[in-house]
Amino acid sequence: MSHLTNEQLTKLKESLQHEKSDLERHFSADGNAQGQEESLRVSTGELSAYDNHPADVGTETFERSRDMAVDDNLERRLEEINSALDRIEDSSYGQCAVCGRDIPYERLEAVPYTAYCVEHTPERNVSDYRPVEEDVITPPPKGAGENRQRDAGNFDDAEAWHTLEKYGNSDSPAMAAKRNPTDYDSLTVEDD
Repeated sequence: MSHLTNEQLTKLKESLQHEKSDLERHFSADGNAQGQEESLRVSTGELSAYDNHPADVGTETFERSRDMAVDDNLERRLEEINSALDRIEDSSYGQCAVCGRDIPYERLEAVPYTAYCVEHTPERNVSDYRPVEEDVITPPPKGAGENRQRDAGNFDDAEAWHTLEKYGNSDSPAMAAKRNPTDYDSLTVEDD
């Protein structure tokens, strides 16, 4: 900590303590973290989710997951702040955890809980995470035109329904648009 003056260190420590008290106040006011321990029925005050439109339940689910993500981020920040306060106590604050070089005061002023210099900051780039589904999705075909899917090796053409209809559908002779169908095979488009 030799590169930090007592005044700078005091200012950074006060900043960390202020942010820590704000975060602790957030979690104590939350009670059980935004009602996440409660069931969806209890948190919405509804007796049942069945009488609601699915979008209502979807909105509530989205809000709960967003709150959980925010709380996870704030919990991580609180852990980093506590760790920074511990480093102040053991005189290792202001030194990079990887290379041991002094972290510039300006960086500590901007991110007082950091344990890394700029060069060794761990990446937290969310855009690097890609869903596992993307590993199996075929890329879209190049170009345009009627036969582009056939050229790309994908199945998506105008005759798709005719091919799939051979395997049956939910129509029954009783519900058919045709008058007096005799069997399931007479319901197909090909029968026309």
